[in-house]
Amino acid sequence: MSTTAFNAFEMAQAQFDKAADILDLDSGTRDLLRNPLREFHFSIPVRMDDGSVQVFRGFRVQYNDARGPCKGGIRFHPAETIDTVRALAMWMTWKTAVVDIPLGGSKGGVICDPHNLSQRELELIARGWIRQVAKNVGPITDVPAPDVMTSPQIMLWMLDEYETIAGAKYPGLITGKPVGMGGSLGRTEATGYGLIYTVREALQELDIRLDDTTASVQGFGNVAQYAIQLYNQMGGTVVSVSYWDQKDNTSYVVRRTEGIDVKQLLGITDRFGGIADDKAKELGYEILPGDAWIEQEVDILLPCALENQISGETVEKIHSKVKIIGEGANGPTTPDADKVIQDRGIYLVPDFLANAGGVTCSYFEQVQNSMNYYWQKDEVLGKLDIKMTSAFRAVSELAKKRKLYMRDAAFVIGVNRVAMACRDRGWV
Repeated sequence: MSTTAFNAFEMAQAQFDKAADILDLDSGTRDLLRNPLREFHFSIPVRMDDGSVQVFRGFRVQYNDARGPCKGGIRFHPAETIDTVRALAMWMTWKTAVVDIPLGGSKGGVICDPHNLSQRELELIARGWIRQVAKNVGPITDVPAPDVMTSPQIMLWMLDEYETIAGAKYPGLITGKPVGMGGSLGRTEATGYGLIYTVREALQELDIRLDDTTASVQGFGNVAQYAIQLYNQMGGTVVSVSYWDQKDNTSYVVRRTEGIDVKQLLGITDRFGGIADDKAKELGYEILPGDAWIEQEVDILLPCALENQISGETVEKIHSKVKIIGEGANGPTTPDADKVIQDRGIYLVPDFLANAGGVTCSYFEQVQNSMNYYWQKDEVLGKLDIKMTSAFRAVSELAKKRKLYMRDAAFVIGVNRVAMACRDRGWV
């Protein structure tokens, strides 16, 4: 699907404007919260394996830090834009506020394609990125984390470069690190598990037994894999999952009506979430076009890939059986699609609530770094469940009380908390 006309930041601002109207925010607060506090654009020169020098464009947007140090991932993606980074930083600001953790929102990115880079080249980009922002990030300033096509290894290279510059150990600089090197147990599972915790709560509200439900998932990266794993453990059945095939730069869907087997698919998956379709066919899976994930006759849709996937055009393909959409991705649904979803009475768990498990567990990682004491996985995931469930119920109660769409209710809570912090500080 073409995204040439899509601007994620304009969409994020439109969502904010709606919440600001509901809250009746004054003009000064609106102007402050509608745009980033600060942003950085920079060049990262890298000597490639063939001896040539290639210059990569990098970004860091620190959207708002009224509630605490900025927090947000770093994406390595060939289609990265500053407006996408701005939007994601804005959503992260509301996300940390909705789950009520003492952090602000930020995001970073590099325009590059990791599929076509060696490990050495990736390392040089990672170290180059941190060198450019070393004076403007830190454990009590702005804490990066992994995101699309970045990994614990990339985080560790960045941490090592920062500590080399600073001449001291700062494990809390960055989260999503490998376990044993300051990383938290449970962090790998956190976003996917958090998504399913909120879907479980939504099903309870609708009085639907989870083990009677089926789901279709877009994406087969970290979030999707662990969401499917937990959903299956709870008794649900995922019948289809989409993936990206780097050979022909196209997405496809694997479907098996009796349910997909995550371990089986992981055995034929590359490091970027691409599934070997010939082997999938041998295992009894159908291969369908990439947009078929949204058309499946299921109870639950879980978009866990990129933004702008449920649009005014694609929303019409959603099957009449669908009762819940849980947004594992950031910004997967456009405002015009939201109108259709709301009119159809589909229960939507919005992205910055549904996928807040990642940043919540990143916060837990920072806490453990500060204490230099690390929790067991069950303790981490137990705390995550409590946080996600509490946040879900607060949003759900406001939605019912004020007769709001779930996304609007989540925005109202998040924006209001950030606005109050700005007022309390005397910024507005």
